[in-house]
Amino acid sequence: MARKFEFDPEKDALNWRKHKIHLATAALIFNDPMRIERADDSESNTSGEERMQTLGKAGKVLFVVYTERRKATRLIMARLATRAEKRSYYGDDPDNDRDWTKAD
Repeated sequence: MARKFEFDPEKDALNWRKHKIHLATAALIFNDPMRIERADDSESNTSGEERMQTLGKAGKVLFVVYTERRKATRLIMARLATRAEKRSYYGDDPDNDRDWTKAD
């Protein structure tokens, strides 16, 4: 069964203005067999729900925050990966790689 995605249209518009990436485009990283992820324990996660950060390729390496709701993956934010995040994605930063794991 194909994974279902959802996102708030207002957040998508905000994400486009801020990062020039639509959340529908960010969904493409879930097709990346090299995708890695970790729990989102950042201070910006104030919702109380379990969120994940993931790095994957959709043309370029993207950093995406998402959560699982009901039967859909809810995309929250997407941006281009930083230089350090790209090193983690490519396995070039052993000191920073410890939190990242291969995604299912």
